[in-house]
Amino acid sequence: MGSKTKIVILQTKELIYTGIFVVLGILFILLLIFMFFPSDKKSKETATYQAGVYSSCVTLGDTALNVEVTVDQEHINSVRILHMDESITTMYPLLEPALEEINAQLPTLESIDDLSLSEENLYTTTLLNQAIKTALKKATLKK
Repeated sequence: MGSKTKIVILQTKELIYTGIFVVLGILFILLLIFMFFPSDKKSKETATYQAGVYSSCVTLGDTALNVEVTVDQEHINSVRILHMDESITTMYPLLEPALEEINAQLPTLESIDDLSLSEENLYTTTLLNQAIKTALKKATLKK
């Protein structure tokens, strides 16, 4: 078998240049991938709401109640019911406990959709939740 031994001489300068160009090419491809493909994560915006006090109306029987939602740029601060007199608290005794429960959960909520509704006053909490969402539509920044 007449195999001849081949000797390849590589200069280190050429090896270094080739390695640098390969690394730069890989970095360029990765840069293009990260720039032009959308990320799956939702980006947090700096401001979600326009700070202020917003209200919506809830009708209970013949009485209209105003649900007032106070927000800053990122969070819902408080919810309260305006013009709630003694006859309303007598007719709807679960209204105040449901409102207190919602206000207790507000500091830990990311979104009003994360609100946990208790079984005791599910209807009342759902009614208040819908009123809060209506008020928050007014507070949401246009994109």
